[in-house]
Amino acid sequence: MRQVQLPRIGTDKAWRGAARGLLAARIPPEEVIWDHGGAAPGLFEGEAAPTGPATVKVPKAFVDLANRVVWHRDPERFARLYAFLWRLRTQRGLMEDRGDPALADLRRMEKAVNRCRHKMTAFVRFREIGPRDAPRRSFAAWFEPTHHTVELTAPFFARRFGDMDWLIATPDVSARFENGAITLHEDLPRPDLPQDAHEDLWRTYFSNIFNPARVKVGAMMSEMPKKYWKNLPEAQAIPGLLAEAEARVRRMAEAAPTLPPLRAERIRERLAAPGVVRADPTGQERAVDLFDKADIDSGGAIPDFAALRARAAEEDRTTPEGYGRFVLGEGPEDADLMVVGEQPGDVEDREGRPFVGPAGQVFDRAAVAAGLDRREAYVTNAVKRFKFTLRGKRRIHQSPGAPEIEQARWWIAREVELVRPKLLLAMGGTAAETLTGTRAGILKRRGHVEETEYGLVFLTVHPSYILRLPDAELQREEEARYVADLAAAKEALGRMAA
Repeated sequence: MRQVQLPRIGTDKAWRGAARGLLAARIPPEEVIWDHGGAAPGLFEGEAAPTGPATVKVPKAFVDLANRVVWHRDPERFARLYAFLWRLRTQRGLMEDRGDPALADLRRMEKAVNRCRHKMTAFVRFREIGPRDAPRRSFAAWFEPTHHTVELTAPFFARRFGDMDWLIATPDVSARFENGAITLHEDLPRPDLPQDAHEDLWRTYFSNIFNPARVKVGAMMSEMPKKYWKNLPEAQAIPGLLAEAEARVRRMAEAAPTLPPLRAERIRERLAAPGVVRADPTGQERAVDLFDKADIDSGGAIPDFAALRARAAEEDRTTPEGYGRFVLGEGPEDADLMVVGEQPGDVEDREGRPFVGPAGQVFDRAAVAAGLDRREAYVTNAVKRFKFTLRGKRRIHQSPGAPEIEQARWWIAREVELVRPKLLLAMGGTAAETLTGTRAGILKRRGHVEETEYGLVFLTVHPSYILRLPDAELQREEEARYVADLAAAKEALGRMAA
């Protein structure tokens, strides 16, 4: 057995040197014991690993991967890296094999290290420890990283705070920056950090930018785990802000502007009209049947589809970068069924028609199997523009976010006003969020009809969900469920027409 002792500082360079020597001596992974931190040899003490110059050619992607994984806290990381490197000698293309479990484990560790590094850049809080009139001001911080990322991340702080001296102390390795040079130290004591007068100002700023109407505790805890709170001055305000969030939302709703005089009376009349009533998120009652075709025809801004298409043409004159053209729905303008998807894709954007790409082909095939005639339905999308990023000449689909969904609500409301369908078929999370107010639990809610301000909405998955499933058998099973959903929607529509 060969034993390799790796230091806590300079671990990446030490591992690469040891791995080159082991490969040059053709020592297989099962004959190597790796130790990190300079601990004394233990029960399995063996012969020292060979050293000396050696040339080993590996893909650059592996070097980049190794330079991250060595900083993970998993004690098996060095053995896993060397075992993978051993296979790289003879297996070409191994770095591109996404199905390889060993590579998947290394990628998982790489991702965890990158995440820890990001947390460090976000949550280190310096406090001033030296006199302010010194030539270079001095600061210190205490941080407890999940992985060994101080050495990896210290250059970021040197670039960001190059005009001051600082110390980032951790329970393991600490980084010190003085007069433009970084030094690394093991097992430094935790510094005595004074209170900072600026922290009250920072807490006040954080409290004022906190939006109680958009509180998502799960997402916040994911981005700002509690383990970091004790070193964050703004974290002291979080419990109180969360406790007051609901009351603040109510006060914001009460202080909201009243309806403008223009058409206000007509809107009030529609809100008071008979219809199905339910509670909205603020606790107020709202009428489900908000759309009065007679009111629109008698002077509304969008009297017919010609006017709506003209409005869309106007919008298309100023298409934002990263978005495609406006794609309105198609089908009978008095259809009993309105099918609502997510957003146009690349093919839909190029042809200017909804549901003609790969997802549309799945929908057409399933509709035929369910006995649903697409020609009798009005087919549209919740969001009207294709959102994408350019990668070379390719346009890569991007999921619509809250701004796109909110901007598109006006358009889907106008289509519902004009078509006045008996049933809306919402396919996927974006359509569910647009029509029902939430996309949560879409897989549990599928196959059910919900009452909304737009009318009755039948929920199912988007056909692109089926296309993204990795297994062909899963795709077949899910498509069968999708067909059953469309058949159930047709049956529900039949009961309404009876």
